[in-house]
Amino acid sequence: MPWFSSQFSYELIICSLNGKELVVNPQEGTFLFIADWHSFAIPADVTIVNIEDMENFRLIRRQQSLFASALAGKRLLFVSRYPQSSDLRTWLQTIPNQYVHFGDFDLAGIHIFLAEFQKHLGTRASFLIPQDIEQRIKHGSAERYNDQYPKFCHLTSNIPPLQQLIDMHHEYHRCYDQEGYIENSLTEHQIT
Repeated sequence: MPWFSSQFSYELIICSLNGKELVVNPQEGTFLFIADWHSFAIPADVTIVNIEDMENFRLIRRQQSLFASALAGKRLLFVSRYPQSSDLRTWLQTIPNQYVHFGDFDLAGIHIFLAEFQKHLGTRASFLIPQDIEQRIKHGSAERYNDQYPKFCHLTSNIPPLQQLIDMHHEYHRCYDQEGYIENSLTEHQIT
């Protein structure tokens, strides 16, 4: 069963599959599904960006300024994990590449990052936090925050910027969907 697909890289990336060259450069509107992840290899200097939401994944080109600013100068491979599968994480544990998590800005999204990726990848894993996230959370969803609060009210992180994000959710009692970044052009972002 396929575990991730590469929708887009802002530049062509030469990878290998079963020891044979595989050029990753899907045209807009297409996805490349990798089923044989055990035999898939990428250059060590490529940063892997996991996009949790399919709409964001599908419209990656409309978020180019977000990633260009936050991950300037890095070669990026965008992936989306197959739901309910640990295959992506298992593959990430076998390679040296940096990993960036781009998910919803809510307590559940932070929990997914901490429990399913950072716990296993350590310092190679980071969570994308755009510079303007506080303004967006202020106007986010109170309903989803209230739904998630009972399960994740004690969520904490030893990564200071991520703990600040958790605190921000509790301060404003709101969450923000990553889809809100699809059409916006942003200038400043940070990675934690």
